Amino acid sequence: MNPGTRAVFLDRDGTINRDAGYIGRAEQVAFFPWTVEAIRALNQAGLPVIVVTNQAGVARGLYTEADLARVHRHVSACMEAGGARIDAYYYCPHHPEGTVEGYARRCDCRKPGPGMIQQAVRDHGIDATRSFVVGDKWLDVGLGHAVGAQSILVRTGYGAEQERAPRAGVVADAVVDNLAAAVSWILQRL
Repeated sequence: MNPGTRAVFLDRDGTINRDAGYIGRAEQVAFFPWTVEAIRALNQAGLPVIVVTNQAGVARGLYTEADLARVHRHVSACMEAGGARIDAYYYCPHHPEGTVEGYARRCDCRKPGPGMIQQAVRDHGIDATRSFVVGDKWLDVGLGHAVGAQSILVRTGYGAEQERAPRAGVVADAVVDNLAAAVSWILQRL
C-alpha cells in the first residue's frame, strides 16, 4: 500500500457475516449473499479492505487467539474463492469484564477506541482521514469519528436496532441497508 492511501475498514460480525454470537470456529461463519461481491468491488477500485473487530470471546475464555486466526484464514479462503481479498485483520481480544488473565483489561484497541486503525495506519501507511469505516453498531461509527474517517452504519446485524436507538453525539455519514449499499456509497464518493 502506498503512504497516504485510503482504505475501507470493515467490522466483521453483522457486517460481512451474520452475527452468530461469539464466533470461534470456521463453521460458524455465514456470509451475507452480497459480501464477496461487495469486497471484490472494493478490491477492483484499488481500496485496501481491512477488518477491524472486537473479539471479547478471547477475554471471556470462549476461544483463543489461535481459534480466531483459523476463523480469519477461513474468511480469507472464502473471499479468495470468490475472487475477493481482505488485506489485513485487526482485532481486540480484550474486555474489562473478561476472565482470562492478560486479556481482562481496558485498552485503546477496543472499539470505539482508535487503536486498531492506528496500528493499521502505522503498518500500511494509510491515511485514516481519507478512509471509511463500515459497521453495524454505533461503536463502529464512533471508531470512524475517533480517527477522522467517514462512517457508515449498515442495517444488518444489530444495525437496524442501533438505528432506532441513536447515540448522542454519534452520527453516521450514511445509514444503508447492507455492505453492498455501503460499498456503492463509498465508490460514488471516490
